[in-house]
Amino acid sequence: MEIEWLPVTQKLSFRKFIEQSDLLEELKYDFNEKAELRHTETNGPFAFNFYRNGLERNSKRYWALGRLLEQYIYELLEKVCKLQKVYIPPEADEEPRSFFFMSERALSSHHSALLVLLQDHGVVRAGQWSQQAIIHHGLQHGSQIPCIQMALQAHYDVIVLNPNDNFVDQQTGKEWKGLVTQNVESSSRTMFQAESFSLQEPLQCIPKRGSNTPAEHMAQVWDCFISKTEGKDVAFIVHGHGGLVFMDLLVRKKWDVMSKVYAVALIDSEHHIGHQLGSDVQLLEWIKQHCREWVTSPKPLDKPATTILRKEFPTVSAGTEKHNLAPSSSLQSIFKYFRKALKAKAAINFSRVSIVTRSSTKRKQSA
Repeated sequence: MEIEWLPVTQKLSFRKFIEQSDLLEELKYDFNEKAELRHTETNGPFAFNFYRNGLERNSKRYWALGRLLEQYIYELLEKVCKLQKVYIPPEADEEPRSFFFMSERALSSHHSALLVLLQDHGVVRAGQWSQQAIIHHGLQHGSQIPCIQMALQAHYDVIVLNPNDNFVDQQTGKEWKGLVTQNVESSSRTMFQAESFSLQEPLQCIPKRGSNTPAEHMAQVWDCFISKTEGKDVAFIVHGHGGLVFMDLLVRKKWDVMSKVYAVALIDSEHHIGHQLGSDVQLLEWIKQHCREWVTSPKPLDKPATTILRKEFPTVSAGTEKHNLAPSSSLQSIFKYFRKALKAKAAINFSRVSIVTRSSTKRKQSA
């Protein structure tokens, strides 16, 4: 699905966020009509090396860009996708807590289908598949916006999880706007992450209640929201480490998950069936019937791409060899899979109702 990005980028400019951050000289970038990040003067792609021979300062600049993108995409979720920001746990309003996004009537019976998005680990927050892909390939490929728009057009309700929002960083909250121009701090307090060279300061972090880990965040949203939906056919799209988090949920909430979830699309997943599900025959049979995985591969999209380690459920090519582009590359195929799975579920339910009806008729006739 190709989104008409021009009205979006004109109405909600990323440049506005940069102007508010006092980083105008360091980050002369904005998204163009194709939602690609480009230099406002040269029209060139993002360049990491802004400071000559300054790895740490360049890394801090990259980190600051990531934080701005995080806030920008949150606003896109609310203003463009019309999703609501929901804090968890709901009752803990005076302590650090996380949040996620969902469509207005996600918990009602307005639509029968609910799609839950669960991303990889690292710096990515709600609305992102890959920060690196957003910066180098654009919102069309790195954000979850196209997926959400496609789901809403197909009459799904949507829940967008935020599993990596686990801590409040007091130091960052005070200093991040002027981060690039500050003196370089001691390298002993610096830790870089491969996904986006982001700078973390773990000594300043305060854990968020109910969301200390991605698995805890997932369980909290399931218990407080998804499990309370009535008559919803729930589907998941999970990327990378999200696969491990989903399998953890499946083991913890076995019967509830198996009764509510009709399809799971895993993308280059990091789950481990042997360690997580063990020899539970019921769980193994369920994932065989309800899961499908798209893996990075040189093969064309949807071609069988079985691996030595995983034979638990169908595995096909994502149509790319790049992990951070796999979600956008396989999106059309995933929604086709959901449509088929939903039709199959409806046919099974119809068959069961027919059997019950015929049985009731026979009992009446024999009475």
